[in-house]
Amino acid sequence: MDWNRFAGVLLLLALLGACSEPKQTEKASQPAKPPEVLTGRQAFQRIYPQARGWAADAQPIQLRSIQLSQVQAEPGKAGAWEVTFVSASKSSSRTYTFSSIEAEGNLHEGVFAGPVEAYSGSRGSGSPFLVAAMRTDSDQAYQTAAQKSQDYIKKHPGVPMSFLLEQTNRFPQLTWRVIWGASPSTSDYSVFVDATTGEFIEKAH
Repeated sequence: MDWNRFAGVLLLLALLGACSEPKQTEKASQPAKPPEVLTGRQAFQRIYPQARGWAADAQPIQLRSIQLSQVQAEPGKAGAWEVTFVSASKSSSRTYTFSSIEAEGNLHEGVFAGPVEAYSGSRGSGSPFLVAAMRTDSDQAYQTAAQKSQDYIKKHPGVPMSFLLEQTNRFPQLTWRVIWGASPSTSDYSVFVDATTGEFIEKAH
């Protein structure tokens, strides 16, 4: 056996191991990234391909934010979103969620498809809308709503926000409802914003 060559190989392996240790330690010491928060349109873009895989004619009928106590929300952004789609060819609807973490309420990290339900062409006051109509994102809708709500914001600091995108009988256009509160039913104040033009529509008390 060539002992000089064998010793050289051992030395090389030792040097490689020594070089790799600091990298491993450095990687382990890096703080974990906080859960991401997304705008409504960002979350929709992650969900939409799966919905189209379920039904080629899938159309959105509602997009809403979901509050997560473990995730710090930002203006117009949330840690979880839910989109309900309908398919005329399947006479069905299906709700998908995107969540940045595993959480209560059957929320799973990433995109998750809910069960298929029957759909007869009506779902409350909402109707399917065109994806192209969603030109204004939730963070932009928030900015528009906040400009019209300075007095309310000053009197009610720190109120959690929620966002709802729908095409309803209330307005002829697709609208964002920017809600000061966990939901429309528990809120005493919200603002409607045109989801296509980004213009203010009205306040609701």
